[in-house]
Amino acid sequence: MGLAQWFEKFCGNTQVADGGTISARYKRITKRLNLDFWKTDSETTHSLYAGSYGRGTAIKGFSDLDMVFELPNATYHQYKAHAGNGPSALLQVVKNSMKGTYPTTEIGGDGQVAVVEFTDNLKFEVLPAFLNADNTSYTYPDSNDGGSWKSTNPRAEINAIRLRNAACNANLVPLCRMMRAWKREWSVAIGGLLIDTLAYQFIETWGHRDKSYLYYDFMCRDFFKYVSDQSETQNFWRAPGSGANAYGGGFQYKAKRCYNISLEAIAYETVTPKKEYSAKQKWREIFGIAFPD
Repeated sequence: MGLAQWFEKFCGNTQVADGGTISARYKRITKRLNLDFWKTDSETTHSLYAGSYGRGTAIKGFSDLDMVFELPNATYHQYKAHAGNGPSALLQVVKNSMKGTYPTTEIGGDGQVAVVEFTDNLKFEVLPAFLNADNTSYTYPDSNDGGSWKSTNPRAEINAIRLRNAACNANLVPLCRMMRAWKREWSVAIGGLLIDTLAYQFIETWGHRDKSYLYYDFMCRDFFKYVSDQSETQNFWRAPGSGANAYGGGFQYKAKRCYNISLEAIAYETVTPKKEYSAKQKWREIFGIAFPD
């Protein structure tokens, strides 16, 4: 098995295998909320996969699935005029609705979402939201600090990732997934949106963006260098599509360490004779056991 096959198998090992469970839960939540807020039993309308799962960049073993559920505009006006903390009151109504489908499941929240936590440790974080006049972005409730209304545009982020992935021979999404494996293996303090943002920016001008798995060792090496060179005084980057703030910091040191390890791996790959076993062990040092041995 050659270099291209190593990375192809690695990328395959990181892909989320739904098996129908995620879809079934998504549909049940959507149906419940549609019944209570729209008087319809649709399992698909008014809802949207968001976050890394929606962008297609989540990896096997992820724990949080974000979804947006669109509520009627009349509901927004009702809770906007609510005496007291309208966002908190709205979130409580949404949580009570979801208990109609999951009466014995713990349903909590963090101030912006209703969280359904299942026994397999997968959490659905449901963001109740109202579609704005642009038919793309949403207004959503934030119950923290007395309550407020904020905006988000997950569709723009999804579309931006999709378009750039198509423009670079479908290499962007695998890069985002590989770097999540790195984050997990090295306990890197970097969020998924920031990984996707940096990968999106990096690959736009990367010289081999139109190549295949044979160049993935170079892609990882060059991306680690790109990440390690980010300003340590910067604390947010603009997310693709939406322009939202993707916050983070303190990840540069571990990126630099893995850049150096990737140099060692590539040196083992290119020496004569090749030391393929040693090269793979270096990649496994970076990415963990998902990388083939």
